[in-house]
Amino acid sequence: MTILGIDIGTSMPSFRVIRYLDQLAEWQGYPKQIRVDNGSEFTSSVFTDWASAHGVYVDYIELGCPYQNAYIERFNRSYRNEVSDCYLFNDLNEVTQLTEEWIKVYNNERPHDSLNDMTPTEYRQVA
Repeated sequence: MTILGIDIGTSMPSFRVIRYLDQLAEWQGYPKQIRVDNGSEFTSSVFTDWASAHGVYVDYIELGCPYQNAYIERFNRSYRNEVSDCYLFNDLNEVTQLTEEWIKVYNNERPHDSLNDMTPTEYRQVA
């Protein structure tokens, strides 16, 4: 799976999530479905109305069942272990810069077992 982006901030209210998803959609189009937890940013009427208006089905995991979203939990662990837990950041710009560098390596240089030892970019080209 290719990382499209990671939004860096001190909080992620619904409006911010929506703004970021709209930015990603300009490049990739809107997804048919989004699998999310039950955080307030995803359960608010602002978010659900946005999803409905864009034909995006919101697939909520069951409360207290993060294993239902195991792929993203594994990804989050990788990001924490390799970026967010490794540094003392001076500001959000520094976090953003290091995250963008990490995304480039993740997508273009790092083979993944689940993709037959190809990078996500390579896998997208043959799929």
